[in-house]
Amino acid sequence: MLFGHNSNVKVGETTFHVQTEDRGVASGLIDTTVYHAGRVMHRRTNNYHDLIPLNPDRQEALRLRLNEQHRATIEEIRSGALYLAVQSVVASRAEVPAVANSSTQIANNTAATNSASPLKLELRNARTWLAGKQAKLELSVLDHSGQPQQGAKVTAHIEGAATAEEFSSETNSEGQTEISFAMPRLSTGDAALVIEAWQQARGGVMDRVTNHGKLRFSLRSKPKLL
Repeated sequence: MLFGHNSNVKVGETTFHVQTEDRGVASGLIDTTVYHAGRVMHRRTNNYHDLIPLNPDRQEALRLRLNEQHRATIEEIRSGALYLAVQSVVASRAEVPAVANSSTQIANNTAATNSASPLKLELRNARTWLAGKQAKLELSVLDHSGQPQQGAKVTAHIEGAATAEEFSSETNSEGQTEISFAMPRLSTGDAALVIEAWQQARGGVMDRVTNHGKLRFSLRSKPKLL
């Protein structure tokens, strides 16, 4: 039995659509996608391999786990803990066209950055982050004056991947962190590596304007040798 939910969440004048689905036991994934005007704004994927093979008790545990992931995503949108920059995402896609297939590299190491936010997000190994099918991102998060930001949450995902997955880490006292993951198969010609950073504001709530930084690198295919 497959479970799923669809909900609309209004924040100010903006309405987001939240969809959470059980991808089935073949993949063992609970996938949540947040849309605005048909555009993917956020993806969150967690596996339930510990519940496979399913039985009636484990099916109920899966249902509850899926419900909680859907509920938590909606709550984060409403509270502002989940940053969804509608305007900056649209601008970045328009400015950096992407062409990609199964073998990828950064197009020209240019990034579309959220200009309204002071966090500076740097990919220190921009030319060497992908080795074969293994990605390793060496990242730094700085404030507008260049000071390292400790405890910033950093996430990365491949826009245009066949399976939606998000990877995250937190910066150390030097404002640095690493994120490693296996490069997913791409399902679209418009693919990009998207990296975002948030710094918690007072009270533990992410500030929606002043504490966010974003990079978006277009991906393209490597030429094949004849």
